Amino acid sequence: MSAYRRPDRPPERHTDGDDRWLIRARGGITGLLVAAVVTYALIVGGAGLGNWVNRLGGLGGGDQTAEVEPGRTVAVEIPSGSSARSIAGILVTNGVVPSAIEFESLVRTREAGSLLKAGTYELVTGADLDEIVDLLIAGPSLDVFRVTVVEGLRLGEVLEALALATGDYSDEDFTAALANGDVTSSYVPQGLETRVWEGLFFPATYEFFGDATPSEMLQRLATEMERRLEGYDWSTVTARGFSVYEGLVMASLVEAEAGTDEDRPLIASVINNRLERGMPLQIDATVLYALEDRGRSPTLEDLEFESPYNTYRISGLPPTPIGAPGAKSIEAVIEPAETDYLYYVLTSEDGSHSFFSEYDDFLVAKQQADALGIG
Repeated sequence: MSAYRRPDRPPERHTDGDDRWLIRARGGITGLLVAAVVTYALIVGGAGLGNWVNRLGGLGGGDQTAEVEPGRTVAVEIPSGSSARSIAGILVTNGVVPSAIEFESLVRTREAGSLLKAGTYELVTGADLDEIVDLLIAGPSLDVFRVTVVEGLRLGEVLEALALATGDYSDEDFTAALANGDVTSSYVPQGLETRVWEGLFFPATYEFFGDATPSEMLQRLATEMERRLEGYDWSTVTARGFSVYEGLVMASLVEAEAGTDEDRPLIASVINNRLERGMPLQIDATVLYALEDRGRSPTLEDLEFESPYNTYRISGLPPTPIGAPGAKSIEAVIEPAETDYLYYVLTSEDGSHSFFSEYDDFLVAKQQADALGIG
């Protein structure tokens, strides 16, 4: 039997009255409206033009100033609910205007503070302040759409969601962009064809211009994963003899198994402990990944399926991630709990597990969970 068995958990399901994946939003007077629906997991519209928009959204105007290089065209995102002062700060930070105070003063003089609209704008640096205010009153002109890649999505699900979000491309177009070398990443392993991209697209909200190509969209996701991975201190992982990429593989296992944030470091500790002892991981989610299935417990026959991803039949880690791990799962692998646990079982309907060092204790807990219809 499984050393620890838990049905492969699809990413959190959200519905919006339809049973398709879709995210598409365009700039308008009221900003961007996002519709989101799912098959196995959520892909929704969200806030932010990558990380830099999240950073800019909190800026105030104050006495910020900047050297402005006139004549450059820049895309500027004005988050919903932004005040004239915060908009002034955003414009200065993007080099559109030289002085936040001057812009804010003009808005006040024109009594236009309540008229400025959220959205994505194409602005020219050094333009006349009155012209910029006029544009912000008129509303965004750029055609943009947003996509949120949720933690735990598999490669095929990501490609399908991106294709539906564009409305112009098929998932085959995105697959071709990966196969023809248009997208690059320093973390891509060799020898597994398109599947090498599994887990290398960071789960986050992204905003794209309407004419974005599959290659451009995928490169954005891949670059964000690279940036995130390079921002961590992986010394605790490499000290155990694993590469950063293998740490990413472990994080994908944590993502697939954890139902609560509290469990992530504990599941990471179980993975570490079993690897150190040369024990097979025996993670059901890897079997279902090999079978291209979700949302059920594998059968005894499934556990015999020949695959490099079947951690009942292989030793060590699978060759690639089995989904897109989020920041919390990556952090759990970098800083796992220090335990002697070797087993865990789902024991609560909220997705939390109980952890054990002894197999007999695990069996008792599993029988109890099965009796309650939880395990």
